[in-house]
Amino acid sequence: MKNFNMYYTKKASLQTKLIRLFIMTSAVPILFISFFSFYNISNTLKKNTEELTINNLEQISNSLNIWLESYEDILYQIYTDDDVVTLVDKLNSGKDVEVSKNQLRRFLRGILNTKDYIRSITVITSEGMIIAYDQLTSSSSDKSWLPQFSLSQDQLYEEISKDNSTHIFPTEYGVSFANKDYYLFHMAHRIIDYKDLTKKNGVVIVSIDEKLLSKVCIEKDISYKNRSDINFIVDQKGRLISYNNEEQLTNTVTNSKAILKDRKEDYLNFISQETKIKKEYLSVYVFRNEELSWDIVNVTNQWADIRTLSLQQQIVILVGTLSLLIAISLTVWLSRRLVSSVKKVTEAMYTVSTGNLETKVNIEKQMPLEIEFIALQFNDMLVKLYEAIKKENEAKERQLDAEIRALEAQINPHFLYNTLDTINWMAINKEDYDISNAINSLAMILRYAITNSNATVEIHQELDWLKNYIYLQQIRLKNTFHYELDVDPQILNDKVHKLILQPFVENAIIHGFEGITREHILIIKLELQDDFIRILIKDNGKGIEPAVVEEINNKVFNHSDRGSHIGMENVISRLFMYYGEAASVQINSILDEETEVVILIPRRT
Repeated sequence: MKNFNMYYTKKASLQTKLIRLFIMTSAVPILFISFFSFYNISNTLKKNTEELTINNLEQISNSLNIWLESYEDILYQIYTDDDVVTLVDKLNSGKDVEVSKNQLRRFLRGILNTKDYIRSITVITSEGMIIAYDQLTSSSSDKSWLPQFSLSQDQLYEEISKDNSTHIFPTEYGVSFANKDYYLFHMAHRIIDYKDLTKKNGVVIVSIDEKLLSKVCIEKDISYKNRSDINFIVDQKGRLISYNNEEQLTNTVTNSKAILKDRKEDYLNFISQETKIKKEYLSVYVFRNEELSWDIVNVTNQWADIRTLSLQQQIVILVGTLSLLIAISLTVWLSRRLVSSVKKVTEAMYTVSTGNLETKVNIEKQMPLEIEFIALQFNDMLVKLYEAIKKENEAKERQLDAEIRALEAQINPHFLYNTLDTINWMAINKEDYDISNAINSLAMILRYAITNSNATVEIHQELDWLKNYIYLQQIRLKNTFHYELDVDPQILNDKVHKLILQPFVENAIIHGFEGITREHILIIKLELQDDFIRILIKDNGKGIEPAVVEEINNKVFNHSDRGSHIGMENVISRLFMYYGEAASVQINSILDEETEVVILIPRRT
């Protein structure tokens, strides 16, 4: 026995080997994966945020161009108007000055009220006369914003009249009205007399409230309400021309001629000083509007995101450490039991090897099942060996069969509904009720469609389901269509088979409206006609080819040749299976105008 113990002390124990193996195969990979996942998630989040923000800034830039074009149209109406040219000529020549002034002011007043954010329209004649209609001061003679402008009246006139292009002057302080400061940017053009294109008889200046720029920045920022974002615009001189703090407007924050990297650093320093937020928590994104040479800037406070990621990393490390400690503890505990049991078996084997066949392994409750099995077999072998010596070496063999069955996870409707419900509450907790409504509608659609799909239901149930389906389509297609639903109250409790309307509605929405630029309208009407229910589904889409309509009306379904109508053809087949020849389906279509589906099915109360 002494030799036995000395032999095994020279080698690593099974317990030591198990712990080493666990650390190498589990602990190290877990720690590596934890850190790798953290940095991978951080980089992915940063990349996705940058892509989304740049795309959003590009949308803001496009929207800004569209808005400015609409105001440029107003400017065009003024500087090309023959009456304006005539009145300005009279003023320059000194004829009917007061009458001409009044007529011109009335014209300007009418133009000013046609569009929001226009605060003043000013005409400067070549003789230096100013005729203006000012919304802020209700003044028609004062210069209003002109005294505060960076250019003198003569300089401004020369700058505008030197060519035939539209001039945009970025935001400057305009006027104080009702204890409130107004900042304005201006669009200007020289007045054009088509009888003499070279004549310089005056200029027109449309003054627009800076709040238009702020409105474009905020409304186009899709995540503005949910994140600590700041959007602002910097002009070609590096001045702030749109910002949520008016006190900073017109201040120079960067050198517009600097490279993008330096400009971004300037914007970062400015916002950090303005908001008192550390620069490491801020991210700056810039999109250059090449037409205006303006920078559209977004600064995002990512402190919450960084804190969330840091917290997640701490949780992962904590959970990983606890799991590691628990696993090591269990490994040590189990390995001790295992080693102790194995040691008892090996000691009994050593005793038997000395010739003592009456030795047995004591079976204990804490023995692992496998070791207990070995011990029992060993004891049984000794009994049989002892009996074999007595009874001419007769032995019997015994076998035990063991099966281990794995539980198979099965995704079923209850799992799906519960998962959607969990996601729904997550959306509600974040106050994202649009997503919550969409998830609720999807859950109702799935529950309705999966459960006994061939059953009959009351018409109001089918219509409730259809409304949820259309609601999801409207969300998916960003409300590019609207629908009208008209149902005879007498038939609301009548019975119909499930899902007989959806394929026709889907065909109208997905295929009917494709490529159509006019307003998309879908009409659904159910009414009583003798002993039948008449169903009308009509859209003002692109229509269906006459040959295809003829085939469908004649029940000739070539699925392989017409994938876009498979769902509609399948439901037509189902209708005839459910109702036989008592049902009818008639499709009428005019290319590029409309398509209507008329279904007649027997009434079942």
